[in-house]
Amino acid sequence: MPDSLTFLGIESSCDDTAAAVVRLTSGRGEILSSVVEGQTALHAAFGGVVPEIAARAHAERVDLCVERALAEAGLPLAALDGIAVTAGPGLIGGVLSGVMCAKGLAAATGLPLVGVNHLAGHALTPRLTDGIDYPYLMLLVSGGHCQFLRVDGPDDFTRLGGSIDDAPGEAFDKVAKILALPQPGGPSVQAEAERGDAKRIPLPRPLLDRPGYDLSFSGLKTAVLRARDGLMAGLGGLRQQDRADLCAAFQRAVADVLVEKSRRALTDHPVRTFAVAGGVAANSEIRARLQALCAGLDTVFLAPPLRLCTDNAAMIAWAGIEQFQLRGADDMTLVARPRWPLDKRSPALIGSGKKGAKA
Repeated sequence: MPDSLTFLGIESSCDDTAAAVVRLTSGRGEILSSVVEGQTALHAAFGGVVPEIAARAHAERVDLCVERALAEAGLPLAALDGIAVTAGPGLIGGVLSGVMCAKGLAAATGLPLVGVNHLAGHALTPRLTDGIDYPYLMLLVSGGHCQFLRVDGPDDFTRLGGSIDDAPGEAFDKVAKILALPQPGGPSVQAEAERGDAKRIPLPRPLLDRPGYDLSFSGLKTAVLRARDGLMAGLGGLRQQDRADLCAAFQRAVADVLVEKSRRALTDHPVRTFAVAGGVAANSEIRARLQALCAGLDTVFLAPPLRLCTDNAAMIAWAGIEQFQLRGADDMTLVARPRWPLDKRSPALIGSGKKGAKA
């Protein structure tokens, strides 16, 4: 295997169409370009992501993103060593758009094709940004997923625990909708929380009374709804300060749960490095609380730059490089998968069906 590899990455699993070029040189990664086309404006009127609209937008934009990524990297397709693409999990229409684009490029150029699990992209991001060694613990905390993972290799993930219902990012979005805040919910709730009193309105800390590392955020979201209704009934409406206090209380509850479960995981599975990735890792209170936890446990804390917390193709290109070195390329039978658990050994967190384990 050569010391230097340059991969194009393509990501289209939810509502961001992305392409990037990443180079591995002497064991370290370098992002040569990273293009992300968001769809917030397309979904704004619906209070959340509409899969059919997202899929159509991906189909219209993915080739343009690839073209821009190559131009910004200053490279032609012929200069690449491979193409990596998110092959799941995600909204199937979007995943399919990316996979078909990558297949077309691979067929036309003869370049190796590598299908990447979107969650592996997040989980391997600290290897791209900081070049850390295996093993390490990862809290993957995003809009659709929340898992504690022990990462022992490019395709060796052990799930210690995770959310048994809503992921934190999903809960942030739903709380924003409950409080009539704009989507995406994470930044909106954080902005409101900065003006609020986190101690005024009591909210539960789900599953902290049970051992282990599993999490639950559905009941917390419902508690916010009931608190909102109680305030509106008592005051005849929801004042701006009430909304800010609710956001602060909710954000504090999520942070408390994540910090305590992280403390348990690090105590029971000591490693040198604890990393956090995913969209919710961009939340400033959660990042600061986890960093303080690691400092107290003499553990290195790593969080990617904010632009690499949310969905991007640089992480897919890097994961493709690492997995290509491990197992080689996929062939043209690569399929788009709506469900694709990282840990293939552990029981499914939220059950299975004909399409396989959800997580």
